[in-house]
Amino acid sequence: MTMKRLLIMLAIAAASCSPGAKSDAKAPAVQTVHPASGLRVIPLTIQRGKKRLTFKVEVAGTSEEQARGLMFRTAMGANEGMIFPMKPPRGAAFWMRNTVIPLDIIFIGPDRRISNIAANTVPYSEESVPSVGAVSAVLELNGGRAAALGIVAGDRVNW
Repeated sequence: MTMKRLLIMLAIAAASCSPGAKSDAKAPAVQTVHPASGLRVIPLTIQRGKKRLTFKVEVAGTSEEQARGLMFRTAMGANEGMIFPMKPPRGAAFWMRNTVIPLDIIFIGPDRRISNIAANTVPYSEESVPSVGAVSAVLELNGGRAAALGIVAGDRVNW
């Protein structure tokens, strides 16, 4: 290989690595993590008739994450929440032990429709708040948020 050819190849390689270089490969999506919990944050929508409500929710995917939930948190944004996926779908019951802020606990059936809502649950209560039937997920929002947005049983939830 001639020196000229080697220099050309090195120049091409260097140009393809420069910050301004274009590439056909898409950069991997940056995963968003909640600063307080360290949990992954994903978009979630609730289809309310023709209205689409959008939230950013933390995913409590493991049994440990689900056991902790929103305990000890003192605030949550208006369009934030936490989702607890249930695989396989099953009956679920939640309580508010060590949970400082009132929550709306929204139970989502296997068809991704809201089956029931426990509105404005009482902070620190150890009273069991059950689902009506099997659920594929449970969504927690700030207490009163579901009523304020008109969210009701039968609305479709996508995440």
